[in-house]
Amino acid sequence: MSIDENIVKPTVRNQQGNNTSNNAPANEIDLMALFGALIDRKIFIVSITTLFAVIGIAIAIFSTPIYKATAMIQVEESGGSVPGLDDMAGMFESSSKSITEIELLKSRSVIGEAVDTLKLDIVAVPKLFPVIGGRSFRKFNPIKEGDLAAASFGATSYAWGGEQIEVFRFDVPQYGIDKEYIIQASDNQSFKLLSEDGKVILHGKVGEELSNDRFSITLKTLVARAGTEFIVTRKDRLNTIVDLQTAIGASEKGKDSGIVNLSFQHETPEYAEGVLNKTAEIYVLRNVDRNSAEAKKSLDFLEVQLPEIKKQLESSEALFNDYQRDQQSVNITLETQGVLEQIVELDTKLQELDLKRLAMSRMFKRNHPNYQGIVEQIEAVQKQRDGLAGKISNLPEMQQKLLRLTRDVEVGNEIYMMLLGKVQELDIVRAGTVGNVRIIDVAEVNTIKPVKPKKALIVVMATLVGGMLAIAIVLVQKALHKGVEDPSEIEAIGMPVYASVPFSMHQDKLTGLTKALTKGRKRKANQSHNDKSNVLAVDNPADLSIEALRSLRTSLHFAMMEAKNNVIAISGPSPGVGKSFISANLGAVLAQSGQKVLVIDADMRKGYLQKQFGIVWENGLSDYLSGQQTLEQVTKATNVEGLSVITRGQVPPNPSELLMHSNFSDLITEIKAKYDIILIDTPPILAVTDPAIVGGHAGTMLLVTRFGQNAIKEIDYARQRFEQNGIDVKGVVFNGVVKKASNAYGYYGYYNYEYKSDK
Repeated sequence: MSIDENIVKPTVRNQQGNNTSNNAPANEIDLMALFGALIDRKIFIVSITTLFAVIGIAIAIFSTPIYKATAMIQVEESGGSVPGLDDMAGMFESSSKSITEIELLKSRSVIGEAVDTLKLDIVAVPKLFPVIGGRSFRKFNPIKEGDLAAASFGATSYAWGGEQIEVFRFDVPQYGIDKEYIIQASDNQSFKLLSEDGKVILHGKVGEELSNDRFSITLKTLVARAGTEFIVTRKDRLNTIVDLQTAIGASEKGKDSGIVNLSFQHETPEYAEGVLNKTAEIYVLRNVDRNSAEAKKSLDFLEVQLPEIKKQLESSEALFNDYQRDQQSVNITLETQGVLEQIVELDTKLQELDLKRLAMSRMFKRNHPNYQGIVEQIEAVQKQRDGLAGKISNLPEMQQKLLRLTRDVEVGNEIYMMLLGKVQELDIVRAGTVGNVRIIDVAEVNTIKPVKPKKALIVVMATLVGGMLAIAIVLVQKALHKGVEDPSEIEAIGMPVYASVPFSMHQDKLTGLTKALTKGRKRKANQSHNDKSNVLAVDNPADLSIEALRSLRTSLHFAMMEAKNNVIAISGPSPGVGKSFISANLGAVLAQSGQKVLVIDADMRKGYLQKQFGIVWENGLSDYLSGQQTLEQVTKATNVEGLSVITRGQVPPNPSELLMHSNFSDLITEIKAKYDIILIDTPPILAVTDPAIVGGHAGTMLLVTRFGQNAIKEIDYARQRFEQNGIDVKGVVFNGVVKKASNAYGYYGYYNYEYKSDK
C-alpha cells in the first residue's frame, strides 16, 4: 500500500498563508507544459501531419506540369560612337540598349501581331475528368496517329488521351467574349457548337466554315470519339496581349552584355515554343524594318522624283533635236564647248544639292544645321554658275540658244543617270539591312524536367503546414481549455486536496461491462440483485485508484476528529465527475478496514449507485422518505462484509422536499448510531439544491472534481454555494487523474506510483 504523505500538508500551507508551491507566476508561460501538451496529442499531430503529407503527395502527382521555353537574342550597337568620347560616356549614367530592346520586344505591337498570327485569343482544350483526368490524358502514349485512350468509368464525354483539336476561326458577339462554349464531337468528322446551357448554336463538319448571324467557327483538326467534348473560348484580344506581356520573361544577362534571355511557361511544350519563337521572329523583323526605314524613305522620295526628271529630259531632248533640224545641224564652237561643260557640271551639282535639300526638309526643320549647310552649298554653286552667265551673254544669239538647249539635255541626262544609280544603291541597302538584333538560340523546352510543380517542395511544404496547423490547434485548445489539471490550482484558492485518484482503465472496463449487462438482460419486477459486482475495490484491490482511496481513508480519519457526526456527504460541481465511483469504492475500502459502513444514494433523480453493486434501485431512499418502506426494507447488503447500501428508489416528483422532510432527519439520527461511517452520495451542487440540504445533516462535506473537466471558477463557485448554506467544505477529491506529459513536468505529488509485491 502506498500513502501520499503530502496530501494533508497543503492545507497547513494555505491556512498559514505561505504558499510556496512550485507553480509558475500567472503571467509566465510554462514552456515545459506546452511541450508536454504537444506530446500528449502526438497521435493527433502525427495524424494531421500525415493527412497533409498525403494531400501534398496527391497534389504533386495530379498537378499539371508546367514547361519552360527559353530563347536568346543578341542586341548589337547600331553605330559607332564619336572618337574620343568613349571614355567620357562612362562618366554619365545611361540606360542599357538592351533595356530599350526588351521593352520593344514586349510591346503591344509585337505581342499583338504574335497573338493575331497564332490565334492565341482562341483557346480550345479537351474537357478532362475531375482530379485524375489530367494525369490520364498526359500519360497516354499513342502507338500510331489517331489512337485514343479508352474512356474510364464510362465517361465518354471526357478526353482520356490522344484527343486533338485546332480551331482556325471562332468569332462570337461582344457578349460572348471570355465565355466558355462546348464543341461536341460527332461521327464522320462532324461536330456541334453548344452554349453553356447545352443549346446547339452551330453544327457541321471539320474544314467547313459554319456561321450564323452571330457566331462563326471553322475547325482545322478534330480527333476524338463521338460524344467527347472540348471547351472553346474566344478571349478578349487586349487582355490576351496584356497577359502574354506579363507571361513572357525577358532579362539582360549581365550588365551591358547585349545578351537577352527570353522565357515563357505553359503546360503544353509546343505552345510555349511556338509563342516564344513567333514573338522573337516578329521582333527581329520589326528591328530590320526600323533600321532600313531611312533607306526606304529616301528610296520612296527618289522613286517619286525619277519620273519627273525623265519627263524633263525627254522634253529637253525634243527641243534640242527640233532646233538642230531647223538650223540644219549647227554645232557650237570649241570655246562654247568649254563653257558648256562647266555649266553642265554646276547645274548637275545644283540639282543634286536641291534633291538633298528636299530630303533634309523631311527629316529636319529649316533652322537645323544640316539643312542650313545644304542651303549654303547651293548658294555657293549658284554664285559660280552666275559667273559663267556673263560669258554666255557675249556669244552670238544662235550659239547662246544652242548652248542652252545642249546644257538642258546634258544636265537632264546627268541628273537622271545619277538618280537611277541612287535608286539602285538604296534598294540594295534596304535589301541588305540585317538590323542590330539577331536570334542566337531559338526557343526550346526541356520536357524531361518541368519547372512546375516542384513535387518535393510541395510535399515538404504540405507536411510542414500540416504539422504547424496541428500544433496550433493543440496549443489553441490548451489555451481555451479551462479544466483544472493541477491540484495546486485548487489549493491556491484555499481548498485542500485530500486525494488525487488516478484514472482506472480497469474501472472503465467494468463500467462498459455493466452497461452491456444492463442492456442485455431482461429485468423482472421482483429481481433483488445481480450476481456481478462492479466495485473496483473488490474486483481489483491493487488498482492505483484504490490505493489513492486508502490514502483518502487515512486523511478522513484525521479530518473527522472534530466533525459533529460520522456522516460524510459527497458532492461535485457538475455531473460526470465520478461521485458514485468515489462513494462506492470509498465505502468498500472503509468496510475492508473493519468498519461498519452505510452508503446512501441521495441522488433521487439520476442516481445509479445500484449498478456499482449489481443490485436494483427499487425500495430505496425515496420509498423510505415517503413512508412506504422501513429502514430495514430499504437497507440492502452487499458482497462486501460490513458494507450496506440504500439505493435511490423510485424517482419522486419532489426530491428536495423529501430531503427537507423530518423523515430524513430521523433517518440520519437512526443510522449514525448503527454504523461507524455513513457516506451519502448527492447530486451536483451547481445543478440542484439537494447537496446543501444533505450537507446540513453531515459532519463532513467532500467535493469531488474531475481532472481536466472542472474549471477553477466552477470549483470555487461550488464552494460558495455550500458556504451560503452554512456548510464548510472540508476538502476536495481530485478524481480521474491522467498522467500526461503536460503535467508531468510540474506537480509530481498528485499522481501515485504502483508499488506491489513481485510474488
